[in-house]
Amino acid sequence: MRIARRTLLAAPALLAVPARAQEAWPARPVTLMVPWAPGGSNDVVARLLSPAFEAAARQPFVVENRPGGGGSVGMGLAMRARPDGQMLFVSSASNHVFHPIISGELGYDVREAFHGIAMWVDVPNVIAVHPSVPARTLPELLAWIRQQRGGVSFGSSGVGSSNHLAGELLRLRTGLDLTHVPYRGGGPVLTDLVAGTIPMAFMNLPTVIPPMEAGRVRVVAVCTAERVSLRPDLPTVTEGGVPDYAVRSWTGLFAPRGTPAAIIQRAEQLSRDALAAPPIRQRLADIGSEPIFMDAATTDRFVREEYERWAPIVRAANVKIE
Repeated sequence: MRIARRTLLAAPALLAVPARAQEAWPARPVTLMVPWAPGGSNDVVARLLSPAFEAAARQPFVVENRPGGGGSVGMGLAMRARPDGQMLFVSSASNHVFHPIISGELGYDVREAFHGIAMWVDVPNVIAVHPSVPARTLPELLAWIRQQRGGVSFGSSGVGSSNHLAGELLRLRTGLDLTHVPYRGGGPVLTDLVAGTIPMAFMNLPTVIPPMEAGRVRVVAVCTAERVSLRPDLPTVTEGGVPDYAVRSWTGLFAPRGTPAAIIQRAEQLSRDALAAPPIRQRLADIGSEPIFMDAATTDRFVREEYERWAPIVRAANVKIE
């Protein structure tokens, strides 16, 4: 039987397809897409874990920052990437849950667009005040706010951030007259809080630790369900008398929908091993983050539960992107 020359020329390429599809991942450098500017908690955690991934996988893991649109710019790039494991998405509560619920304009459902790979860390939020505020505990702060004619303004790192939602949840649970003042990141919030331009703010604990220890701001409560190991002296909002209150600010790893299960499992294992390493756990503690490893299935389930929990809260708070 005669075989066409065209078929013979094509044969090597055809034979190479299954070989490439079956090669161990990663066989090339991997991009970790971070949808925020350098220096934020997502970025810091990604850069802390990437060397451990590189050592275990023997391939570079390159952090790429694509900020904008409340995290939607980088998220869109990751969602549209080929599902071959060469671009993974470092996501957070702000851009994976809060912002999509608030905006409603992404054009896709984040829960369906990504596979969960692993949950990495919790980043505790706190309620911080300027030292001129005559309150050292949360009950004292709540009483002081009620005495202020016209209410009190609070700062956050932006509309739809976990800090913003922490303030809105406090307003809903207490009925306090609170007005949100959005900033472009935690740095500007801290600058105005230290200066006394705003009396209070909801912030990530790592951002506020240095000025807190210097006496330039005062932290009255953490927004987590339980006290955090880094600062066990700080009471929770619930301990301060506000029931059914908890806000989680987390960082996790995701892949575009359609990514092969073998890649998901390998990336999950890299995350598990890195977060179990004592030096990494200590470094995370130093920056105010707590390892909370979850496997791929648990991460997907957790994101869906967060959506279900926060959607009615966002509607009740009437949070909008202006």
